[in-house]
Amino acid sequence: MDKNQGYAILKAVMLENGRGFALGEHPTAPSPYVTWACYDDKNGQRQYEWGHYGNDLTAMEKDFADRVQDYQRLYKVKVVQIEAPGLYKYYSTQRPVDIGTFPKPPHNAPDEIVNYDQRVPVEGSAFLAWGHLTYTKPLTEKQASDYELRPAPNISELRRESCGRPRPIAQQMKEAAALTEANRGDPAPKKKVPDRGDR
Repeated sequence: MDKNQGYAILKAVMLENGRGFALGEHPTAPSPYVTWACYDDKNGQRQYEWGHYGNDLTAMEKDFADRVQDYQRLYKVKVVQIEAPGLYKYYSTQRPVDIGTFPKPPHNAPDEIVNYDQRVPVEGSAFLAWGHLTYTKPLTEKQASDYELRPAPNISELRRESCGRPRPIAQQMKEAAALTEANRGDPAPKKKVPDRGDR
């Protein structure tokens, strides 16, 4: 979890122009809540500025939302990423989580690491996992695949709407085969070989 001036960042919204806003909490500070404008500098370090401080979480959450909406309206930019501790969950499907088995990108260390006692069914029995990690920011596809981590899927994608059970393996195999066939390139040209007759 990111910190600034002793305030733990509870939530951040980044916009397509590289600017964003953050909501922070410091329980022992005179004003325990703050919203900041923020951006990532050329070194990837998050910089915070223009703080609005307050004592009421509900009021500061409204201030946070208002600042994001006002900025979007003024500069016509869209939200590209929402960050919050534990927002992005990844499952370790091949091994228990241990040293060297998960990525630690700069400024995005895991918020939580949980190992299960054994490999257990997760996400409505969609697949098995040894444990999970949560991150404030999403991992890249390469970071997840390098460590064989599986992002927590949207349950609605994994379940059939009728009875709420995972899709049958046969259906998943057919869909995977169709996807592979669709992504396959043109076949290689065949070499012309002389006819040798009936040998």
